[in-house]
Amino acid sequence: MKKLYFTSVLVLVASSIFGQYGYRDSNRIGVTLGANQLSLNTDNFQTKPELGWNAGLSIRGNFYDMWDMVYSLQFSENNFSVPTKKLIVQNVDVNYKLASAQISLQLSYILVENHLSVEFGPIVQVNGKFKIDPEYNKNTINGTTLLAEDIFDISKFNFYPTIGITSGVRHFRFNVSYQYGINNMLGNLNTKDSGINFNGHAGILNGNIILYL
Repeated sequence: MKKLYFTSVLVLVASSIFGQYGYRDSNRIGVTLGANQLSLNTDNFQTKPELGWNAGLSIRGNFYDMWDMVYSLQFSENNFSVPTKKLIVQNVDVNYKLASAQISLQLSYILVENHLSVEFGPIVQVNGKFKIDPEYNKNTINGTTLLAEDIFDISKFNFYPTIGITSGVRHFRFNVSYQYGINNMLGNLNTKDSGINFNGHAGILNGNIILYL
């Protein structure tokens, strides 16, 4: 994952240098900061969406006519909770954290120059494992025989088609986007020993502030 981070940063830097060399009004680099809400859609156990954070960089450049191209690298902490029982009797909502990095290439249709645009395109996400407070590892997930620690090892890569809208002024904008995971996030849990068909798809709602330099 570190190699991917390094390569992505190099591409962003190279793109920004190129964009400034052939400068037009839309060619600029942006710094993003915001929040996300992850919903893990699965029938295997109950989940509740929780808030996380985003931070990253993006390059917005002229593409064709009323179209821009937006390349971005975003680092996130995603969160959701799962109802569990501790020592069989105590109800505890266990918070699962997921560190991730996303690389995206979005087409942006300009509705109002420098003020309003609509973006869509693919995102590839690289994941770590789910993490929880170790004291809850042996909690039983409600409605199952699973322990909280049984669902740590998820898919390392996720693919998200994404759509969003960006509005504001030339150097300061707000972006809202929604992305839905195509592949099975819980696929790594499907082993012969589990005896369970795990299937789960993540939906992520993002709200980011973008400062264009």
